[in-house]
Amino acid sequence: MQYIEALTPPVVMAIAFGFMIRTLFRNQGGANASKEDAAAEAMTTAQLGSQE
Repeated sequence: MQYIEALTPPVVMAIAFGFMIRTLFRNQGGANASKEDAAAEAMTTAQLGSQE
């Protein structure tokens, strides 16, 4: 029975990781994709500008 106790945490984490990846893929794109891309580009530009 110790093998069940040993395997339970990794199996639970694998299932949770799978749901997280699924959620990330489902939420990409859509109506707000251009706004998110513009915000990310602005942050990157601001960071690169402050490093120079």
